[in-house]
Amino acid sequence: MLFPKIMKPLVSICCMTYNHEKYIEDSLKGFLLQKTNFPFEIVISNDCSSDNTQILINKCKIMHPNLFKDVSPQINIGAKENFNRIIESAEGKYIAFCEGDDYWIDTNKLQ
Repeated sequence: MLFPKIMKPLVSICCMTYNHEKYIEDSLKGFLLQKTNFPFEIVISNDCSSDNTQILINKCKIMHPNLFKDVSPQINIGAKENFNRIIESAEGKYIAFCEGDDYWIDTNKLQ
């Protein structure tokens, strides 16, 4: 179920990624297929990948602008700072982690 952007998300899906071009589409698809009775957001941070990871993220953001919060830095900041960046940007009461080279197969994972 899709919820209006004005509703605060109950869950923030936090996804750190770096050079995950081969996997990021499966990750994003797993997030988008989630069936919930509550609003959620997808907070993603690409740490300046040198491959097409950001292009694939941008395609999803265009198709689902109300779900995505892209907090990607302009310069490579490393895993620790990237993690902190995502956590600080998450608005949900709960956080679900899934890195850009992993994916969910259960559409009820968040529920």
